[in-house]
Amino acid sequence: QVQLVESGGGLVQTGGSLRLSCVASGTIFSINTMAWYRQAPGQEREMVAADTSGTSGGITNYADSVKGRFAISRDSAKTTVYLHMSSLEPEDTAVYYCSLLHIGGDYGHYWGQGTQVTVSS
Repeated sequence: QVQLVESGGGLVQTGGSLRLSCVASGTIFSINTMAWYRQAPGQEREMVAADTSGTSGGITNYADSVKGRFAISRDSAKTTVYLHMSSLEPEDTAVYYCSLLHIGGDYGHYWGQGTQVTVSS
């Protein structure tokens, strides 16, 4: 089993920045994708940014709506993932969830509890 704990959400003004963190613990398969999703009220959960480790050079992906504003990164142990958010807009307001997907092993897909990000206009 894998546990994910997010932190770093909060209230920020338009144009501001926040950094979200997610710490993974438990039995983690070395090849995995850690990602950030978000869900706004009345909307479906959408992928914001993803980072796949265990592959040569790593692979990152971003939703078009956040390209150039958000950046995903990991620590050297590959068990903590960050989402650096800048130039925040009211449309970025949502609950942000951390996700870990095993690519191999049990192929488990794990989720954190979510952290609220609110961008005021």
